[in-house]
Amino acid sequence: MARWTSKLFEDIAVGDDVTLVHAVDAGDVELIAMVTGDRVAMDRVRRTAARSTQAVGAAVLVANAIGSRLPGPGSVILEESLRCTGRITVGDVVTAMLRVRERRPEGRLVVLDVRCTNQRGEVIAEGETTVECPSERVSVEPLGEIDVAFHRYNAFVRLFERCRGMPPVVTAVVHPCDRESLLGAMEAARRGLIVPVLVGPEARIRGVAAEHGVDLTGVRVVGTEHSHEAAARAVAMARAGEVEALMKGALHTDELMSAVLSTTSGLRTDRRVSHVFVMDVPTYPKPLLITDAAINIAPTLEDKVDICQNAIDLARVLGIATPKVAVLSAVETVTPKIQSTVDAAALCKMAERGQITGGILDGPLAFDNAISAAAAEIKHIRSAVSGDPDVLLVPDLESGNMLAKQLAYLAAAESAGIVLGTRVPIALTSRADNARSREASTAVMALLAHARRAASS
Repeated sequence: MARWTSKLFEDIAVGDDVTLVHAVDAGDVELIAMVTGDRVAMDRVRRTAARSTQAVGAAVLVANAIGSRLPGPGSVILEESLRCTGRITVGDVVTAMLRVRERRPEGRLVVLDVRCTNQRGEVIAEGETTVECPSERVSVEPLGEIDVAFHRYNAFVRLFERCRGMPPVVTAVVHPCDRESLLGAMEAARRGLIVPVLVGPEARIRGVAAEHGVDLTGVRVVGTEHSHEAAARAVAMARAGEVEALMKGALHTDELMSAVLSTTSGLRTDRRVSHVFVMDVPTYPKPLLITDAAINIAPTLEDKVDICQNAIDLARVLGIATPKVAVLSAVETVTPKIQSTVDAAALCKMAERGQITGGILDGPLAFDNAISAAAAEIKHIRSAVSGDPDVLLVPDLESGNMLAKQLAYLAAAESAGIVLGTRVPIALTSRADNARSREASTAVMALLAHARRAASS
């Protein structure tokens, strides 16, 4: 693929021009909605008649033409004045035409006349822009070759901000015998989130640390023979009050949870144990909690009461005063043929009667009308939750696990995982998760540990 190469001031003459043609799709409008904060535009983008903020749309296209073609990479837009006289619609083919009107040697500036039209020849925007040419020639790969994720809300950064100033939580890191689990724990320690106690085969742990340049000076290592023993030892330390939290390392979830759920030596409470993914989805404007996608395979209605309450309590710890819970199913109507719709209706009634507290529930809701207010409007659903949920309560582990992983692998979402309903909070991630995901999980875990400290004081 051809590279973008910048033009220097001396390469450009009055009358030089460039044309950029772009077909507008739903992704373009979603990006503009993210930039402007216009959620209505983003909800409506899924309709054929979607519109967006015209000034931003035209400015983005013009900036693309300047940054890629005239003058090209390294250019700086100093001033821009665009008059928007038309509308951009999904499906339009927009042409941006830029022509050099004036050269100003002092400052290496060029003034460009700008005109944007649609496929019908209608003027969408016109005006001028003043650009500083690059001081040296630059050649770069086109942006299409780069994987870019646009985040409307950076959930993880805000998690770390909430933890700032809090004392670290003494945490047993269970079997940190690979790069990601060890680095995640040590980075969390560097941020002041935890005081790590590494539990597992000591030689393997120190070998991984040496291989990846991790300094374990001053870090306590509790040696065990294997991962099963590491899980049992970490749980025993939590029961004895030696640690305030657990963090899963490079072992199977079943190994750790088997020790946690033991009826004689585990960490059970009166509450059903459940798992929550705290998702940072690029196209969603706030954290999105998904439960339960890791522990309860086919939860009963009674199980779902605790799963829901656990998630609401976590959301409140994360700073959401009154969490909105969308109880998901395949459809939004109650039918005995789909048990999850009956469970959803029962959960909502239980919330009305005070059996579930602290949140607002609605369901059954299909995924589209849970996430999109526009989809709910089309289906004539009046809901305080539709289009703005904080928590997605899934019917079973299979649907929840697939939903979380689809968001991660198809929508560039990041996730933190936490186990609730236990004596101490547990950061539970997949062995495929990177160090950042483990670090974010630790931040959630630390916030829960501090909330428990406050509640017991």
